[in-house]
Amino acid sequence: MKEPLKAVYFFCQYLEHDPVAKRVFDVSLQLWHFTETDIMIDGQRVLYTRDAKGNLLYYVRTDEVISHNYARYLTSLNTYFADCAFAGVVNWHEGMNAPDAIFSVHTTGDVVSGIYGAAHPLYMRNLLRALDQQRQIVGLYSFATMAEGTHWSGMPYGSPPEMITAYRVPVVDVEIGSNATSWSNPLAVEVVARALKQVFDEEQNVCLRSLFCVGGVHLETAFSNPVLLSSPNYPLSISHILPNQWVVAGGYNVPESLEKLETCLQSIIGGVHAIIFHDNLKGPYKAQLRLLAEKLQVPCLKHQLLRNPQQLPLWSMRS
Repeated sequence: MKEPLKAVYFFCQYLEHDPVAKRVFDVSLQLWHFTETDIMIDGQRVLYTRDAKGNLLYYVRTDEVISHNYARYLTSLNTYFADCAFAGVVNWHEGMNAPDAIFSVHTTGDVVSGIYGAAHPLYMRNLLRALDQQRQIVGLYSFATMAEGTHWSGMPYGSPPEMITAYRVPVVDVEIGSNATSWSNPLAVEVVARALKQVFDEEQNVCLRSLFCVGGVHLETAFSNPVLLSSPNYPLSISHILPNQWVVAGGYNVPESLEKLETCLQSIIGGVHAIIFHDNLKGPYKAQLRLLAEKLQVPCLKHQLLRNPQQLPLWSMRS
């Protein structure tokens, strides 16, 4: 009999620290049946539920957003949840010029230093598509679903980027943005609560193509929309996305940057089938990506080609 997959989700339990997570947790309690475990974290028992396939989903309440005090939570992560296939930190999105009425997902890493956490393209695809599916089911047409550039919110709170790799499970942030009205929108909260349970819905298949995306803005729909819109016959997935501003800050235009790029690709479970660059990326950065693609023997393609996935030179390849 096939062993069930395991995922773990983390929710800061205080609205004054995180205006989204507790709301999503509370709605999840209303939607699903949960069972207590013997695991205690921050004085609260960890709960679990199962998805439609019998996979285990652990729900962990914390006093802080775990990435804001990673040192405090790392021992628990590695003691209780090292065998999970996927982890999600439910929280909020905001920032100067941040778009409102969005659901966003991003992988964990620091582009500038070249330190990247593990990333799982299939499960990130499942989560993105589940958010968008649930958004449409509840009629939340004013919202959009996006993937953010790879980053880690631990760094603004004083944690060194080297800490990212101390927990080896693929971690994403799952967010509602980007103001108080959106954070407290009951339909948006329900969308996230329902989507979390679908992370293992789609299983690995030989047609899925994993893309490594570089360039563009922090919330680059040119990379995420093709994942949301791709047909079952031409399924695309993304994971680490390196936005233009951090690629420039990290000096990815010189030969030495190949080591950072290779480190990133090594963190993507299952590897990649193509490197996609935003066409606004300057020539020296594209040159390094082409060298990397040549070394990996995968295509290096402009982002515009994602508009017609069926025409990508990927479908004769097999995983």
